[in-house]
Amino acid sequence: MIRLLLGFVCDLFRSRASLESEVVALRQQIVLLKQRLGNRRIQLKRTDRIFWVLLSRLWPGWRSALAIVQPDTVLRWHRAGYRLYWRHISKNRGGRPRIGREYRDLVARIARENPLWGAPRIHGELLMLAVQISESTVSRYLKRLRTRPPSQTWRTFVQNHLHQSIAVDFMVVPTIRFMPLYVFVVLDHGRRRILRAAVTAHPTAQWTAQQLTEALPWESRARFIHRDQDGIFGHEFLRRVDALELDEVVSARGSPWQNGYCERVIGTLRRECTDHIIAINEDQLQRVIDAYVRYYNDTRPHLALAKRTPDGHRTPTKHRGRVVAKAEVGGSHHRYDRLAA
Repeated sequence: MIRLLLGFVCDLFRSRASLESEVVALRQQIVLLKQRLGNRRIQLKRTDRIFWVLLSRLWPGWRSALAIVQPDTVLRWHRAGYRLYWRHISKNRGGRPRIGREYRDLVARIARENPLWGAPRIHGELLMLAVQISESTVSRYLKRLRTRPPSQTWRTFVQNHLHQSIAVDFMVVPTIRFMPLYVFVVLDHGRRRILRAAVTAHPTAQWTAQQLTEALPWESRARFIHRDQDGIFGHEFLRRVDALELDEVVSARGSPWQNGYCERVIGTLRRECTDHIIAINEDQLQRVIDAYVRYYNDTRPHLALAKRTPDGHRTPTKHRGRVVAKAEVGGSHHRYDRLAA
């Protein structure tokens, strides 16, 4: 009773604004207590938290009227509101500027027309069109980036003999009659250029040796040939290798990674070409393979060549003129150039 009388006397000397603030605070807590009914714990809404945060900023004596929660709780709400406020203010400021709508549409168009391409490939194509944006920007719009580096040990060996070595291997393509066709691939390590991709249903050592001879030009400086231990590389093939004055580098059994560059090209050939067709016969598959080899050597940017083509014929165009697309490999891939302004 004495405490209530002392509080009443003290209230006589308080300002009207202070008394009204305390009345509002107490009324708000009474409303919450009435809403509690049979619940074990008072359920505070977001509006209740905002009310106490604003009251703590407007009325210095807010702590004396607070009963349902601790003052530290209100301070924690205030700090959380502070973070949310500045996060909202700063989310649209700073950082890298967005690329123009024209370039975003161009990236989307290339990705739509070439679903097998990733960010590095699209970025290389954009460089050919004189579009100066970073690869990370392209990958941010695509949300995907695939890389698979080859073996370090054999890469070191190949780098030491890069322009003097070739690699050979076979890939198998099923036909519409469930019979296999064999594609013999000859790869130049120096420029990652496919020298030969020949198709046959009945590979022999003599046929393979003939394909190797036709793949190497007269001015070839190749000195090393990488191959695996496939039985098709028989006596006739080895005789032709000796006649061409090539030194063999044979992969260990069950170690395709040791011929990693050729295996990668075969994987690319599968993913970007043969996995999307049904082979009918040798002639049809050879036509498709020839079209893809021309695209691979003349048009497709290569990561190991600073995103230039193996033949090196394409050069970046000037930054003007409308971008046009030319379908290649039956429309599975496209080449992009600018028309003269």
